[in-house]
Amino acid sequence: MGFGADLAARLAAKGGGLARGNWAAMPPAARDDALAFAAVWARQAAALAEGRPALREAVAADPAFVSFCRSLVAAGLPADEAAARAWLESNFEPHHIVTGSPGGMGLLTGYYEPEVPGTLQPVSSASTALRARPADLGAVLPYPTRREIEARPATPGEALVYVADRAEAFLIQVQGSARVVLPDGRRLRLTYAGRNGRPYTSIGRILIESGAIAERDMSLATLKQWLRQAGLNEGEAGAALLHRNESFVFFAIDDSLPDEAGPIGGAGLPLEPLLSIAVDRTLFSYGLPFIIEADLPWRTPAPEAFGKLMLAQDTGSAIVGPARADIFFGTGASAGVRAGDIRHPARFSVLLPKGLA
Repeated sequence: MGFGADLAARLAAKGGGLARGNWAAMPPAARDDALAFAAVWARQAAALAEGRPALREAVAADPAFVSFCRSLVAAGLPADEAAARAWLESNFEPHHIVTGSPGGMGLLTGYYEPEVPGTLQPVSSASTALRARPADLGAVLPYPTRREIEARPATPGEALVYVADRAEAFLIQVQGSARVVLPDGRRLRLTYAGRNGRPYTSIGRILIESGAIAERDMSLATLKQWLRQAGLNEGEAGAALLHRNESFVFFAIDDSLPDEAGPIGGAGLPLEPLLSIAVDRTLFSYGLPFIIEADLPWRTPAPEAFGKLMLAQDTGSAIVGPARADIFFGTGASAGVRAGDIRHPARFSVLLPKGLA
């Protein structure tokens, strides 16, 4: 089978499919940022062509796709927006991702890079360590659960930095990266370094299904507030809920990133706000472009039309399925507000190289 047929087969195994589309049917806004998209895609394509290792493994890029990336990068980038639109349409063609849901819709969520205060030593009984990757991760199977890891105090070498409480640490783990601001003003960039391999369980979904929080009211802020009010000490409801998600994420400090760069995604490159997405790494290889259409509160609390070029550069334990993605919104509190409001149906199209579909 070829590149497109292989992808279609993987999607079919998960209840999805591909249907050839055309550029005339795509939303005009999807071409608005073609020049910026081309630059980010070229960096990702160069990494694939050079065989640079990913931070988190995904479906291996098809050799034909790697060859396509190499030749397109060698040809040079378009010089302006009009040229970038022509470059996009002459090299890629849209294919709609088909699902069994009404209207062929999938699910879109958002994530961000938290920026929170922290300390190098615990300052209270609630202080919670963000932990370094253990030396025996992968050697001990099954690895301990969240409850078991948290029951053991972090050693000085294991604790990278401390944040306010378990709720803060948990949400940083869900996002997969953070900037932690120390009392002296220094900023530590924490990047994903591994996980314990235990299943991911959405505690937000548990609260919605139990009736504790209405689905329309669910957000990162609401979730954090509920956890703290319920109590985060052993035996309290907030801690018990956290432990229902057995997955636990470890971090590393990365001092090589410039302040203006986004966090490192699964593909091993910095993420770009409102351009990078996390996808199911068992279905898609990094570097695939998408067009995602939805009505989202992506700029203000009011939903509005969203139809943009996006690039597969990350993955996550909760991102599973043919039409499922997590949009990276950026760094800090305002990005967190926007990301936390996103849980919406969306239409997905993947852009396949012409001649390889």
